[in-house]
Amino acid sequence: MRLGIMGLGRIGAFHTETLAGLDAVDSLVVTDPMAAAAASAAERFGATAVGSPEAVFAAGVDGVVIAAATDAHPELILAAVKAGVPVFCEKPVARGIAENLEVLRAVRDSGVEVHIGYNRRFDAGCVAAREAVVSGELGTLHTVRSTTLDPAPPPEAYVAVSGGIFRDCSVHDFDIVRWVTGREVVEVYATGGNRGAEYIAAAGDVDTASALLTLDDGTIAVVSNSRHNARGYDVRLELHGMRDSIAVGLEDQLPLRSVEPGTTFPAGPPHHFFMDRFAAAYRAELTAFTEVVAGTRPSPCTVADAVEASRIAEACTLSLAEHRPVRLEEVRTV
Repeated sequence: MRLGIMGLGRIGAFHTETLAGLDAVDSLVVTDPMAAAAASAAERFGATAVGSPEAVFAAGVDGVVIAAATDAHPELILAAVKAGVPVFCEKPVARGIAENLEVLRAVRDSGVEVHIGYNRRFDAGCVAAREAVVSGELGTLHTVRSTTLDPAPPPEAYVAVSGGIFRDCSVHDFDIVRWVTGREVVEVYATGGNRGAEYIAAAGDVDTASALLTLDDGTIAVVSNSRHNARGYDVRLELHGMRDSIAVGLEDQLPLRSVEPGTTFPAGPPHHFFMDRFAAAYRAELTAFTEVVAGTRPSPCTVADAVEASRIAEACTLSLAEHRPVRLEEVRTV
């Protein structure tokens, strides 16, 4: 199949390299507002560089991958749907809930598959955790803990347009909590603070945050995030049930040091960043998209899924600002 890639920054170039190595992909057509980035990717991966998204569609692609800036996501998703071309788009669908809902309404009855990029759904540990929940082997869940700790804050320019830690970072935790448990969030309470990187506070954001989520069956989920984890990129998920407890991310590259006497775990070098922690997940995710393009499976993460994760982020942002619990109904029609 012939795929297009729109946006060739860090994640776009990473996806281009991954797609170039997939057996299902015969050729790639790439574009970026910076022509030099498109030319470089074309040379590195044997792709064809073109000057615009319109030229990508004109090249006769079977599907497109959107890795452009967030503000461009709605327009590019809708262009792909209008062209009748299956589309993979990195999260989020759009910056705000209102825009998210506009896209959702536009694509809902289009018949075109839209796959939103929440890569943790393809992480082997998260997949195993979901299977453990579905099988019932954990018994009734009572507590879920999801953690994302970045090794260092993102650049100041990125923070200024990120929408805040809940919309940019925690949203991955919100999605995986929904997907693994199969439950919906009904209420949140969020808090946060600033322990460094003054430009984050200046942007009206926090660099360390926690959110307490109440799920629709009474399960409590705790989400912890920080922009400051000098030991490495730490992503974990715990599920505690009446019969058993399991964890994702407890492996030798866990960026956490035990001070228990005689303990040698974890023994390996810590994960440095998301692209090494989730390299296999990204490959599985894009392989799944080629199956969506081929028509052998539906989207494994729909616009509706992504909108729900964004609603949780919106509720947490409101909770942080107003120092109170927020019911999800409050942001349903925002």
